[in-house]
Amino acid sequence: MLASLRNIVQEVNSARSLPEVLTIIVREVRSAMQAGVCSVYLFDEADQRYVLMATEGLRSESIGKVRLAMREGLVGLVAAREEPLNLENADKHPNYAYFEETGESPFHSFLGVPIIHHRKVLGVLVLQQETRRKFKAKEEAFVVTVCAQLSGAIAHAEATGALRQLASVGRGKTREAVFHGIPSSPGVGIGRAVLVSSSADLASVPERFVTDIPAEIEMFRFALESVKKDMRSLGSGLEGKLSTDEFALFEVYIRLLDDRSLGGEVIEAILQGKAAQSAWSSVVLQHVRAFRKMEDPYLRERAADINDLGRRVLSYLQDGQKKNLPLPRRIILVGEDLSASALADIPVERLVGIVSVRGSSNSHMAIVGRALGVPTIMGAVDLPWGEVEGHEIIVDGFSGDVISRPSRTMRRTYIQRQREEKLLLKDLEKLRDVPCVTPDGFPVSLWVNTGLRQDIAAALKASAEGVGLYRTEIPFFMRTSFPTESQQTAIYREQLQAFAPQFVTMRTLDIGGDKALPYFPIEEENPFLGWRGIRISLDHPEIFLTQIRAMLRASEGLNNLRIMLPMISSMAELERALELIQRAYGELSQEEGYNIQRPEVGAMIEVPAAVYQVKEFGRCVDFLSVGTNDLTQYLLAVDRNNPRVANLYNTLHPAVLRALKSIQEQAAAVHCEVSVCGEMAGDPLGAVTLLGLGYEHLSMSANSLLKVKSMLNQVTKEEAKNLAKRALRMSDADAVTQFLSDALNRPALSKLYRPGLPASTSSASAKT
Repeated sequence: MLASLRNIVQEVNSARSLPEVLTIIVREVRSAMQAGVCSVYLFDEADQRYVLMATEGLRSESIGKVRLAMREGLVGLVAAREEPLNLENADKHPNYAYFEETGESPFHSFLGVPIIHHRKVLGVLVLQQETRRKFKAKEEAFVVTVCAQLSGAIAHAEATGALRQLASVGRGKTREAVFHGIPSSPGVGIGRAVLVSSSADLASVPERFVTDIPAEIEMFRFALESVKKDMRSLGSGLEGKLSTDEFALFEVYIRLLDDRSLGGEVIEAILQGKAAQSAWSSVVLQHVRAFRKMEDPYLRERAADINDLGRRVLSYLQDGQKKNLPLPRRIILVGEDLSASALADIPVERLVGIVSVRGSSNSHMAIVGRALGVPTIMGAVDLPWGEVEGHEIIVDGFSGDVISRPSRTMRRTYIQRQREEKLLLKDLEKLRDVPCVTPDGFPVSLWVNTGLRQDIAAALKASAEGVGLYRTEIPFFMRTSFPTESQQTAIYREQLQAFAPQFVTMRTLDIGGDKALPYFPIEEENPFLGWRGIRISLDHPEIFLTQIRAMLRASEGLNNLRIMLPMISSMAELERALELIQRAYGELSQEEGYNIQRPEVGAMIEVPAAVYQVKEFGRCVDFLSVGTNDLTQYLLAVDRNNPRVANLYNTLHPAVLRALKSIQEQAAAVHCEVSVCGEMAGDPLGAVTLLGLGYEHLSMSANSLLKVKSMLNQVTKEEAKNLAKRALRMSDADAVTQFLSDALNRPALSKLYRPGLPASTSSASAKT
């Protein structure tokens, strides 16, 4: 049965539509179980009923017609109980409901298993047999395993099917679809989707149609000839090193690309209007599935060869398409797992929204989105991202909704939202030159986090008092190799000059985790607990010393540099880093004649081990800064890039608040300045909480600064302390959030953290 399960999962994962997914499931499960009937019922959100969507064994004309209300029939009972139901005399059960049109009267045995995804019942898989018997325990276990394995694919395919129905050309009226993700950067973006897909990934190629068929065929033939040329070149290079049979495989692969084989099938599909990429990926995946199901091991292994051949051709097709596709005037960047490098080919001034299927509100891309002031949504797991290219999309960075093909009414609603946000920002502009002082006279320092060149103008416009975090790794992402010392010096000098005489806190290279350089890949099972941050710098002193020297050289004559060390977890790491900084300073000032003032050096508190060593660290450095993004992740054991658990990530969790309180008290005990540079500082509710916990210095994205200032200028320190004190006694993050929201629910404040949302965008799932 394990082989059957593997085949089913592989076929479903490569299916291109919801009907295809369901057909595979009912056919393959019925065959594996040798059952009389296998059917899938899915829950229709609009109708609030379970609908027969696919069957092998019942009458096909009953598909779409048989509908059961919630808790109706055995299907409804399985869904309501959220557990399997195994009966040998189903027709005797009080919940049994008979539908004459299905032709199910001869079938007595019944096994129903719920299909559950993210705690939501999507539907029920049903097996039936004429024999009056209970299905065996191992048979029930197999079906439970199938449903658990395939629930995600069904959820994704269900959304894909909904959107594909919308996107079909000339196939009826199109309607909007709403998909939900994690709101990660506020604002509303309206534009057209530009896809960033994994290079040469056959399974992620969207279903597209074209009108210029001759041009598509020409591009396809060019791709085939290019791959044939590559294969011949590769084959000739291996001649004499392979056996005759092995060498003959190259000629077999070349012939597969001919018109009488794969090439011919694809051209036939293009003539029917399919884009070359769509036609090619569809044909190749069909053949891959066929080979994987073969009994002969040798032939089964050829599936990998066909897949590789498919990727080679697709790579040429993608290159050809890139040259022909103009970028829209207003870009919504969409991808499965976006990183900062995705911005390399995008004019940032035309970027109005970012949507990533993976990740959370504290993923690196989300942080970049906030820095740019671009509405961003992460973790939109049900979004059929491969199908949206070219569609008009609305990105609601407040609620986390992604709306495809919005109706006129929906569009007007969001245009009005954009106007309201602009008015709010215009009001906040009046605070630019107003100091951040609470009503009871307590000053709070507001700094900015920077990294992109665009951040400089935004930070200066917001009248930041300094830079609490300059992410030095971001310029590294935009290159194809490590920048030289001189190149780094020029980059850092620009930052230091822009903000002088105000200080700029430069964090040393912080790569690893969700920040991998394209030219320095780090492959690890658990990158967040692996080789990252200061660990890489200390293991590669040649990289670290070059960066420190560049920082010091850039500061000459300006003297506004501060250096910050990330991911410090022990005194040994801190002491070694300080030694290297002192060495670089000595080389430049004593040996090379630079007139440089020794900068302040600080450490980040962002791993649990550091929370218990604040006093020791504080005695060795000039300042400390709390990175709440990683600290929250590690304290709660929540991978912030994993959409399955992203809802558990919350900086207002009582455990995080208690750690923050401890850090502040320990730092105060050794008279060491401590700030917060994590994203919590840029959240108005988070900023009030931090003020109440005793933090006087907050660093955030420039686009959050005026909102935070407006909030803190209207909340007394005494009120913040009382709120924080009560929050510390709570046991649940949601309770803390609700408590703070209610306590600050005043007209002048609530608009800063809780903009009004149209009722029509409150959906938590895709719907049409």
